[in-house]
Order: sequence, then structure tokens, then C-alpha cells
Amino acid sequence: MKILGISAHYHDAAAALVIDGVPVAAVQEERLSRRKNDASFPLSAIEWCLDQAGIAPDDLDAVVFYERSMLKFERILTSTLRAFRVPGAPSHTR
Repeated sequence: MKILGISAHYHDAAAALVIDGVPVAAVQEERLSRRKNDASFPLSAIEWCLDQAGIAPDDLDAVVFYERSMLKFERILTSTLRAFRVPGAPSHTR
């Protein structure tokens, strides 16, 4: 079974390829785009992983996306609240 894993749209997008339970390729998008902490969709990383294994997209049995919805929501909410400062309001930190 050939499974492509993707992580995107948050700090350090990446792709990884596992064939029959063995990791055969993995790379962060920033290594290919040369943009530090690249969070974009990892198209170059996906292509690199497929090239390393010598397979085509049609050869994949599954494509999975890493995401834990509540964790993502908490990260977005926390980041947004930290960025939003009301002038004159006290700063509260944990």
C-alpha cells in the first residue's frame, strides 16, 4: 500500500510517503521553496516524494492530511487573540 501524507497551511508544510508500512521519502516544503517556515500547500514536497519513490500520483492508494481540528482551532484562536491588542488594555499572559 502506498500512502502519501500531507501537512499544510500551518508552520512547516511537508509531505511524506510510506510504502507497505515503510517510510521511503519525507521533506518539508521550505527545503524546496527556500522560504523559512513555508506553510503553503506542499506541492514541491509531494512531487519530490513521488520522484524519490519513482511512482506517479495514480499509483497512490491513499492520500491523508494531518489535522486535529480542535488543536488547529485552538492555535488559530490563540494566535488571533495574541495579535489583537486593545489600546490601553492590560496585557494578560499565562
